[in-house]
Amino acid sequence: MVLKRRYVIYAQDIMVFTGRSRSYAYSILSRIKLFYGKEQHQLITFEEYADFHGIPVGDLIKTLFDTNT
Repeated sequence: MVLKRRYVIYAQDIMVFTGRSRSYAYSILSRIKLFYGKEQHQLITFEEYADFHGIPVGDLIKTLFDTNT
C-alpha cells in the first residue's frame, strides 16, 4: 500500500494536535497566514505551523499520523 504524504495542515489537524476547539484552530490558521504574509486563499504547511509554534515538525507529523497509538 502506498501512503500519500500531505504537506498542508488543516483545522482538524490542529484540533487533534492541541486538543482545542475548531474556532481556536481557525484563529491559529489566520494568525499564521498574517505572520507569513499569505493571502486568505493560500494554505499553511506543516513546516510553517511547526515553525510558528517553535516545535519540531517531526513531532507534529508523528503525533498526527502515527498509526500505532
